[in-house]
Amino acid sequence: MNTLAEENYLKSVYHLSLNAETVSTNQLAALLNTKASSVTDMLKKLAEKQLINYTPYQGVNLTPAGEKIAVNIIRKHRLWEYFLVEKLNFKWDQVHEMAEEMEHISSNELIDRLDKFMDFPKYDPHGDPIPDCNGLLKVHNLKPVSALGIGESGIICGVRDHSAAFLQYLEKQSLTIGKNIEVQDVIEFDHSVLLLMGDKKIQISRDVANNLLISL
Repeated sequence: MNTLAEENYLKSVYHLSLNAETVSTNQLAALLNTKASSVTDMLKKLAEKQLINYTPYQGVNLTPAGEKIAVNIIRKHRLWEYFLVEKLNFKWDQVHEMAEEMEHISSNELIDRLDKFMDFPKYDPHGDPIPDCNGLLKVHNLKPVSALGIGESGIICGVRDHSAAFLQYLEKQSLTIGKNIEVQDVIEFDHSVLLLMGDKKIQISRDVANNLLISL
């Protein structure tokens, strides 16, 4: 049995490793808001359990056993988010912290039944893919709005920023999952983007455009 802290480290290594083969101690310390020395101590423990490959000053990556645990935690998190939004009518900006607690429930039977009860959803409320019981997930081919040219369009399918403030902003602008948008213009001065959604025009900052993901 792994502790809650150990599971959080494994999940964090998994997320960071999506963009790099190895993850540094400093990256983990920044993500987890802790000291590098504390990260080093935990990495040594996880290496002893053969859940990560760790060499000082050379970074860390997950072993197959560690990756299996990390993906299972992510599966639980995203299933609980889906349940909270679709079945209990929470908003998408309210569920992340609750799911952070619920993802550590150890019963896989409960999670499998939850998955079946909801008819095996493929994506959570933020557009992130939900791994199945075998750890497989269907990945969107998404790109940020900032990568689109004038006249290009697509459907909003995900977000990079899961903070409540960002999701609340998108909600107020009606820039939610499933909406079709078209880039009307990119302002040269600050690289803000003018979008057309139906008959409504919306101007968003470069930062928002970087964190809003669409499927072409």
